[in-house]
Amino acid sequence: MSQTYLDNSATTRVCAAAADAACRLMTEVYGNPSSLHTLGFRAEQELTAARRQVAALIGTEEGEITFTSGGTEANNLAIFGAVAAHPHDGRHIVTTAVEHASVSACIDALERDGYTVTHLVPDEGGTLTADTIAAACRPDTVLVAVMLVNNEIGSRFPIEQAIPAIRRIAPKAHIHCDAVQAAGKLPIRASRWGVDSMAVSAHKIHGPKGVGALYLRKGARILPRQLGGKQEGGLRCGTEAAPLIAAFGAAIGELPPPAAQMEHYDTLRRHLLSRLGDNPAVRFHLPTGGVPYIIHLSVPGYKSETLLHFLAQKEIYVSSGSACSKGAKSPVLTAMGLPADEIDSALRVSLCRDNTIEDMDRFADGLSEAIATLARKDRSYVGS
Repeated sequence: MSQTYLDNSATTRVCAAAADAACRLMTEVYGNPSSLHTLGFRAEQELTAARRQVAALIGTEEGEITFTSGGTEANNLAIFGAVAAHPHDGRHIVTTAVEHASVSACIDALERDGYTVTHLVPDEGGTLTADTIAAACRPDTVLVAVMLVNNEIGSRFPIEQAIPAIRRIAPKAHIHCDAVQAAGKLPIRASRWGVDSMAVSAHKIHGPKGVGALYLRKGARILPRQLGGKQEGGLRCGTEAAPLIAAFGAAIGELPPPAAQMEHYDTLRRHLLSRLGDNPAVRFHLPTGGVPYIIHLSVPGYKSETLLHFLAQKEIYVSSGSACSKGAKSPVLTAMGLPADEIDSALRVSLCRDNTIEDMDRFADGLSEAIATLARKDRSYVGS
């Protein structure tokens, strides 16, 4: 039975170029990048090359890139580091009610410490306008944290359009953007947009788990979260994971242009909608202006877990939402006000460049079979 993997927002399969780069750095160029001998210098060259590739990916300069263990660490470093560096610039934070847990948990911790937080809730179309984001700011706003693409339903938030107004209203605010679900798929111009920091991750774009990066604009200041050596400009001490970083760079080198990817994802999404759009049991949640590579739907009356297990038996792999939620009820869908039966039956289909029309057909057939098969069973079991 062939495998159909449609959970690419959780993680992607590592591409051959990235795997080869990691192996080469572990077995050939294995020196410590901080060492002064030849092997160390060669390892440092690999880091420099990867740093340049990450910078190009998000439209900035290599000197503004700090490597981390992933998107979670990058978000934590930016958020806690920013408020720690500006203790007298304000106690107000603006964010959305649908951020990834690595952002929302940080904001919750700051709120418990006495910060006032404005949580912006997307409208019924799953969107936020730039005016809405800017209007939530005030002179004592010290941090604005708004993701670029929502990891569950694929909303695209126009943070870059809000920045000029944010600067006028809250000139001391640090503007952070979680771009983990956008980098490598959408065109990003971090320097041109004027964000202060941005988080990206390798394993969402066919690189390895355990490595990500934080963009920090020149002139923006944050404090480190751990102390030790002087690696990564003193912001992230500890010996760099050179094999993972080199693999990150290699994965970026394999990415098709964003326009080509969007055309591919649009084709796949349209095909899936043509297969399931007329099924009265299926309800799609497609945010206005959302990205085409995240497709969110519900099948009210059927538990997500039941559907996931049915599909997994056929080697069709999707998710019920963010992998970080570990199966708990989605705070994103709850914040958006979706009905309980739609939250409990939610499925997320997330695409990568390797997915095909055949994958869409297999999922559509599998889901249709699940609806028909489970409907013949005890309904109390299906919805319990």
